[in-house]
Amino acid sequence: MTHPSPLDVVRPFMRALEQLDYEAAMIFVADHCAYVNPPPLPVAHGPAGVRSVLEPFFAPTLRNEFKLLRQAEHGSTVFVERLDRHQLADRWVELPVTGVFDVQDGKIAYWRDYFDAAWILSEWPAG
Repeated sequence: MTHPSPLDVVRPFMRALEQLDYEAAMIFVADHCAYVNPPPLPVAHGPAGVRSVLEPFFAPTLRNEFKLLRQAEHGSTVFVERLDRHQLADRWVELPVTGVFDVQDGKIAYWRDYFDAAWILSEWPAG
């Protein structure tokens, strides 16, 4: 069985998340996936775990834009530098992020995002 390239997995995954289409996004996530964010955010596992982190976080957003600035693929690993833009009720919040993905058998098996967690949490509406 031939699988898409790792970039061809990550790009539609990011597009689905941009649209807040969790059902479409989670089909790209392996059951054993580890999703790692900077502390104090939790590590999530599998599609349900990834969704349990993202869905409540994006709840206050009216619109998301994930601008892919640079991307590279090496073997099964994808690096994506992006600008995540989130439209809230009163303003846009922009967050520079670098994501590292490992894609195995056509699914994301590992996803780690690097960003300033303290800053984004200070800008985010209280939940």
